[in-house]
Amino acid sequence: VQLQASGGGLVQTGGSLNLSCAISGRTPKFYAIGWFRQAPGREREWVSSISSSDGSTYYSDSAKGRFTVSRDVAENTATGYLQMNTLKPEDTAVYFCAAGDPMGVVVFPSTSEAYEYWGKGTLVTVSS
Repeated sequence: VQLQASGGGLVQTGGSLNLSCAISGRTPKFYAIGWFRQAPGREREWVSSISSSDGSTYYSDSAKGRFTVSRDVAENTATGYLQMNTLKPEDTAVYFCAAGDPMGVVVFPSTSEAYEYWGKGTLVTVSS
C-alpha cells in the first residue's frame, strides 16, 4: 500500500488549503485514513481521521470547527482529503497521511500505532 499526500503550500492567515492523500496498492478502500502533522522542533501530532467502515470522522481540538476530513473511493483507488479553513500560523507543519485497519482506527484514531502505512508529508506554511 502506498500513500502520496499533496496540496500543501504557502497561505496567509485565514486562508484555506485542501490536502489530498492518494492510496494505491492492495485493497485501498479498506483502510481508514488519518492525518498527522509535525511542526519544526515539535513531536508529531494527530489532526483528524475518517473511518472506512461507516465514514465516522474524528478531530483533534485544534482541528475541530476549522478542518473537514473526507474520503472518496473507486474500484481500485481511495483518496483522502483534509480541507483546512481559517488557517493560523500555528498550523504550519509537515502534514502526513496514514492508512490503518478501520477496527483499530475507530478505537484509537489519534494513536500512530493504529496506522500501518504512511506517506511522505506535504508542507503547509501559514504566514502571519
